[in-house]
Amino acid sequence: MDSSKPLDGIFVVALEQAVAAPFCSSRLADAGARVVKVERPSGDFARGYDRAVFGESSYFVWINRGKESVALDLTREADKARLHALVAEADVFIQNLAPGAAARLGFGSEVLRARFPRLITCDISGYGESGPLHQLKAYDLLVQAESGLVAVSGAPGPWGRIGVSICDITAGMNALIGVQQALLQRERTGRGSGVKVSLFDSASELMAVPYLQARYGAGAPDRVGLKHPSIAPYGSFVCSDGREIVLSIQNEREWENFCRAVLGDAALATDARFAGNSARTANREVLEEIIQQVFGRLSYAEAVDRLTEAQTAYGAINSVHDLIAHPQLRTRPMDVHGRTVEVPAQPYVTEWDDPQFPPVPAIDAHGRLPEPEGPPAKVAA
Repeated sequence: MDSSKPLDGIFVVALEQAVAAPFCSSRLADAGARVVKVERPSGDFARGYDRAVFGESSYFVWINRGKESVALDLTREADKARLHALVAEADVFIQNLAPGAAARLGFGSEVLRARFPRLITCDISGYGESGPLHQLKAYDLLVQAESGLVAVSGAPGPWGRIGVSICDITAGMNALIGVQQALLQRERTGRGSGVKVSLFDSASELMAVPYLQARYGAGAPDRVGLKHPSIAPYGSFVCSDGREIVLSIQNEREWENFCRAVLGDAALATDARFAGNSARTANREVLEEIIQQVFGRLSYAEAVDRLTEAQTAYGAINSVHDLIAHPQLRTRPMDVHGRTVEVPAQPYVTEWDDPQFPPVPAIDAHGRLPEPEGPPAKVAA
């Protein structure tokens, strides 16, 4: 295994909290960057979201591995000077404070890049830096609601939150993409650049298909639970032993094989009601009734055998505990207070992966960084 990593030698200063920015900086740390996490003296408030992992927050363990922690009170001039000294050495500065807060503290991106032309800045906000709602505070659930994600998710009935912090995670991923592209651009131009990411933009981009369908097509998709609003058959069916199985048909070859090997009726493939995805979607109710009648006579194991023979894509409806025991789950060990914790591995495999994740830092564990020798450099005219 190659011990070198693609971001070895890159120094990241992250004035961060919660999920989006820490997600981005954690992936930079995984790739070899040195990441200094700047926290308030009381710590990133995500440290207190729960105590699930031997006293540590599950959120914090997930996205703060391998960082250094420096606690600063940025209402104090001495601590501002310490942060300026860190930024002066940094390749990347990431922040996701409340709208305008970083600039009011003297750490606005444009000012920093004018002072340090090779610096890459990344600002993560709720609603961007312009527009009538740009000053609105934003958390994941609020943006799920505001962007329309909840309007196309889940089953009919009461609104439901998507079960993970999808807007935060997506914003963090987009920030990571932007920072990596800016690093490549700096190799070509010698200059840093600014990356700006918002949770709302990230959620809106996830909504591209429902948006296009509603604006230019027949209308927005309904909430259809485990069905797919545009593809049929695509959803869950109950077997004779009460277990549910989810299946998906993506093209006509798969549909023909499914009719023959799973439903035992090859003629259904050319039935006018079901010939083509548009027809199947229009006649979804009668189609699903036919499929359910067949699955209602099959045990789960028998259904899996038929689906495997037909090469139909299928999956089980698993609980979180089923995921923990899942044979395909990849985890990586991490030390938390002297005990080994298995954490889901990165969703990509590289030649520079470490055999285990480094631990998360205690608040201000690396706070004895050198004091700046003088005042911060002046902003270029």
